[in-house]
Amino acid sequence: MQNCKSFLSQRLKGSMSGDACDFNDIETRAVIKFFSAARQGAKKLHAILTETLGEHAPSYSTVKNWVAQSKSGDFSTCDSPRHVRHKTVTIPEIIDHIYELIMEDRRISAKSIAEQLGISRKRVGSIIYEDLDMRKVSAKWVPKCLNADQKRQRCQSSEQILEFFRRDPNE
Repeated sequence: MQNCKSFLSQRLKGSMSGDACDFNDIETRAVIKFFSAARQGAKKLHAILTETLGEHAPSYSTVKNWVAQSKSGDFSTCDSPRHVRHKTVTIPEIIDHIYELIMEDRRISAKSIAEQLGISRKRVGSIIYEDLDMRKVSAKWVPKCLNADQKRQRCQSSEQILEFFRRDPNE
C-alpha cells in the first residue's frame, strides 16, 4: 500500500507544472475510486490529496461525496454529458442584413428589426452594440467610433451648416 501511495504521489507531483496544476477532476476521481476500493476513508484520502496537490486539492466535502458515491457504485471517473444550450450563433448574413436595415432607416428600432428578422430583441441589440459597434443618438443609429475621414467629414458638414445659418439667420 505504501508503494502505491508513493507511486500516486509521484504521479500527482509529476503532473504539476510550476504553480499551476494540470491534474484534472477525472484524474482526481480515478485516484479517489482507487483508494476507496482499497478501503481508505474520506479523511485519510483528503489528507493524501491535500499533501500532494496542496491548494489544488478538492475540498473535504467533495472527497467525502465522491467516496460515498464510489462505495455505492454510482460513481464514474468521466464527466456525465450535459445538455448545454449554446450561445446563439451570429452569422455574417444576419449582421449584414441588420446593417442594411439600419442604413436604409437610421431611426429604425431594434424591436422592429427583431420582428422583421424573427430573432430576439436581445440578440439584435447585441449585434448592433457589439458587432456593428453602433449606438443610438438622437433617435438615430450612429457608429460608436468614427475613423479620421468620418470625423473630418462631419466637422466639415457642421461648419458648412453653421456658415449657412450665419449668412442668413432668417432662412
